[in-house]
Amino acid sequence: MGTRKQGVILVGHGGIPKDCPQDLVTRLKRLEAQRRATKQPPSAEELELDMKIRRWPRTPSTDPYQSGLQAVATRLQPQLNGVLFGLAYNEFCAPTLEEAVEHLVEQGATEITVATTMFTPGGSHSEIEIPDILEHLRPKHPGVALRYAWPFDLELVANTLAEQIRRFSTTASHSDR
Repeated sequence: MGTRKQGVILVGHGGIPKDCPQDLVTRLKRLEAQRRATKQPPSAEELELDMKIRRWPRTPSTDPYQSGLQAVATRLQPQLNGVLFGLAYNEFCAPTLEEAVEHLVEQGATEITVATTMFTPGGSHSEIEIPDILEHLRPKHPGVALRYAWPFDLELVANTLAEQIRRFSTTASHSDR
């Protein structure tokens, strides 16, 4: 068996660009709700609207969420020992998780670990959508191990939050932040 090539995808929620027309988002959400209620596949119109919003031009001022996730990725990537790396978004922003997986597979990844910035249990993106997407992709890429780094160790999440709180507590600093 050949050498395994590692990849990591960081998945964030995704945000709506501030300059994207609200009627596009309203129409997309209405179509999504209708589809879920009738348990039908997405219509051509829904897919087109989804892509139009995801591909909307963005800047740090029009989509601060995207630039925020990119800033996290910039700090995370050097800690991952040179693995192939990609970003993905659950909604409103590109690339999709499917696109990010395809991109890493094209680069030769044979093992891909997917992690999300959504830490808390109970979210539909983290607990339902991401696992469903990976399950759908596995048969398309039988030679690729697709892993999902979920659920988070809640003790580690609590420790990170406690450290953040300490950084901003009045006993840690005399300045107001």
